[in-house]
Amino acid sequence: QVQLVESGGGLVQAGGSLRLSCAASGSIFNIYDMNWYRQAPGKQRELVASITNSGRTNYADFVKRRSTISRDNAKKTVYLQMNSLKPEDTAVYYCNADILSRDRRDTYWGQGTQVTVSS
Repeated sequence: QVQLVESGGGLVQAGGSLRLSCAASGSIFNIYDMNWYRQAPGKQRELVASITNSGRTNYADFVKRRSTISRDNAKKTVYLQMNSLKPEDTAVYYCNADILSRDRRDTYWGQGTQVTVSS
């Protein structure tokens, strides 16, 4: 059974930094794209950043130059380093990954980690 578990969220003042982590576990043969999404109260879930298994990255305009997505394939983990945080970055951040497991290839989601930025 494949699982994604996020960590690293919390309360931070505006201008501060956080590093989110998401570790995949289970009978995994390969992990393709890994992504971070976020969902603020009353808003739709939106893509924050993505990274392919070869390391190519893509960012939403609202986090460009403030965030860095990276991954450690040996640890089956993706990271999101967020700097210069703003109150509007407050949201639940979710990890998402395209994973080939023993049973099938599918898209998996983590349970989310809360990020709160105070002004």
